[in-house]
Amino acid sequence: MFEKLNALEEKYEDLTHKLSDPKIITNQEQFRKCAKAHAELEDIVVKYREYKKVSQELADTRELLRTETDNEMKELAEGELEALATRVEKIEEDLRLLLIPKDPNDEKNIVLEIRAGTGGEEAALFAADLFRMYSKYAENQRWKVEIMSSNPSGIGGFKEIIAMIEGKGVYSRLKFESGVHRVQRVPVTEASGRIHTSAVTVAVLPEAEEVEVEIDPNELRIDVYRSSGPGGQSVNTTDSAVRVTHIPTGLVVSCQDEKSQHKNKAKALKILRARLLDRAIAEQHQTIAQNRKSQVGTGDRSERIRTYNFPQSRVTDHRINLTLYALDAILEGKLDDVIEPLITSAKAEALKNIQE
Repeated sequence: MFEKLNALEEKYEDLTHKLSDPKIITNQEQFRKCAKAHAELEDIVVKYREYKKVSQELADTRELLRTETDNEMKELAEGELEALATRVEKIEEDLRLLLIPKDPNDEKNIVLEIRAGTGGEEAALFAADLFRMYSKYAENQRWKVEIMSSNPSGIGGFKEIIAMIEGKGVYSRLKFESGVHRVQRVPVTEASGRIHTSAVTVAVLPEAEEVEVEIDPNELRIDVYRSSGPGGQSVNTTDSAVRVTHIPTGLVVSCQDEKSQHKNKAKALKILRARLLDRAIAEQHQTIAQNRKSQVGTGDRSERIRTYNFPQSRVTDHRINLTLYALDAILEGKLDDVIEPLITSAKAEALKNIQE
């Protein structure tokens, strides 16, 4: 660990010198890269320097205890020794956490895709409940939510809804939401009052920049058609809906929420880029998973991750065996009590993998 920390400190010093080099300063692109790399290393270097300072104080105190003959001074040194040893231990733990590789997508915006699964109309209604939950959470975080595409059902639910959520660290907070969300409740359509189990699939995709995912226009088939709502009712009288097919992968994205064909096409391409990036990330995760299995998944769409039980007001996250009796609060967007334990668990797993 300390070899790595020394190397990072040397790199930080080198970047500090570069940032004052006139040649670098005049090259905006190079200066931006250096400043970004410098900022990314700052926290760990500051913490490492604190560790070295406190470790030296600990060594000096031990030496003082070895050579000091005055009993009163020895007593003071012994008290200080215990406090310094505890502090060194705590800084070491902080350093291990800071050494965990950062997810390069953590600061990105996301494309959130929610789809009704088993359960028919009840699943569609719960898809709407989940979209409202994430929208409320986004509002609390001061993030921006924009619906990209939606396929409403007859009584207020969604067969599918896709939204862009923009803001600071969106992916880092919501990346563990991907998977199957199960609901147990008495549907509004159920006359006999029996509890039904339905499922909704959630996918959280990091937004892809154009430079990250290049799409060859020759590999796209673009169809335009007339938008339609529930029951086949015409939304407008122009061919503004757009269906984009990525021929090499067979991925298809349709958008019809906007009245402008141009806007629908732009939204469809944004969703397509995110799905292509997500596919590349999933392939990378699969390669890593062959050597090491993470306890907290972020990519498996078929994994049942959470159950929302209405009769008992219970929410259970199956990956970390977390149970909370706060269903109403969670559905109102108070998601931190679920998200924080997931992040902590992921860090603990990453830390264990580093130590192995």
